[in-house]
Amino acid sequence: MSDDADAQVSLTARFMAASRAFESQQANPLFRDPFAERLAGTETMKLIIPRAEEYEAQGRPYAAVRTRFFDDFLLQCNATIRQVVLLGAGMDTRAYRLDWQPETHLYELDRSSVLDYKETELETFAPQCNRHVVRADLREDWVPLLIENGYQPDQPSVWLLEGLLYYLSDSEVSALMKAIDNLTAPGSHFAADVINDIICNGSDALAAYWQSSCNEPETFFAEFGWSAQAIQPSDEGASFGRFTYQFPPRSVTDGPHIFFVTATKT
Repeated sequence: MSDDADAQVSLTARFMAASRAFESQQANPLFRDPFAERLAGTETMKLIIPRAEEYEAQGRPYAAVRTRFFDDFLLQCNATIRQVVLLGAGMDTRAYRLDWQPETHLYELDRSSVLDYKETELETFAPQCNRHVVRADLREDWVPLLIENGYQPDQPSVWLLEGLLYYLSDSEVSALMKAIDNLTAPGSHFAADVINDIICNGSDALAAYWQSSCNEPETFFAEFGWSAQAIQPSDEGASFGRFTYQFPPRSVTDGPHIFFVTATKT
């Protein structure tokens, strides 16, 4: 990931916080994030609100449905698993706003600049779990830092890579997935969102920073020991009655596709 891409990821983290704040202000929000507006900042909110309103009018509130989808995934897994890892955590506030089971340990990994900002903004609030802040560059050797903070590789875990993989090169994605594989016990769970070639090379303003794509998520993640399922935001089970824009069926291989991927360690 280049320095420009690093900067864009940090900015995107605030954009996502602003998007969550916008959703939280709706009459019937898919979730409530009382910390998001503080993390986004006033200027970012001004930038995002018109865009969020436009996406809502188009029936494609991606940030809102993605957040809700992964909220549900994490809470479902947390019924039986007590260690959760958020890679590229950014401005994620799930440690503070979700109702975690007792003794849950949640590890947030991201670069110091991102996490230091979040620590400052949320220093007066208490998380709803045992929260561990791991300052690490995911392109470097982050594994020892995770273990030093208490992560137990021999115990089942839940991994979330939200808004992350397409900012990494193919080789970086492969290295990251291999590291996760080596750290993960059977019965663990995994989730991520990925985009296909058409989206990655599209006209979106962020496309200039996207470096990798995934056309067949089930096949790709099987290479790293995961039994995966993929669903598009417009599909039943991921739209939440809000994402009315329709992506083409998966059989249309030359069309745009975005996937929410969930997987179990085999």
